[in-house]
Amino acid sequence: MTEINRPVTEVAAGILINQDGKYLLGQRPEGKPYAGYWEVPGGKIEAGETVFEALRRELQEELGIHIDSCEEFMVLEYDYPHAYVRLHVNIIRSWQGEPIGCEGQQLSWQDLLAEKPSVEPLLPAAWPMLEKLKLSLS
Repeated sequence: MTEINRPVTEVAAGILINQDGKYLLGQRPEGKPYAGYWEVPGGKIEAGETVFEALRRELQEELGIHIDSCEEFMVLEYDYPHAYVRLHVNIIRSWQGEPIGCEGQQLSWQDLLAEKPSVEPLLPAAWPMLEKLKLSLS
């Protein structure tokens, strides 16, 4: 494991999978790093929060939904120019409400079996989680 000389930003990310077997991507809004890029929804884990608590809060703020549960999927680290992030990626299959872009962001349901998402560009850290997701389904 490499030594990191910068602060690590802990992030909770949730791959929402609907009953049609599609997963949700959101487009980063203007004013945020990588604005216009597509990502798995989520956000920073606040002090004292569990990953589930952070996901519940973030997805309520971003998508207007209440998640019922989540399952740990993977942890990955990515060194962006603006931040070094540790992503705690979870699968979410059960929630209340219909996801909407509460921050003005576009949303897109994607086919799990497609070779690649139909929207681009994708945030670099999203690729490894989507690749592992495809492998776990095959």
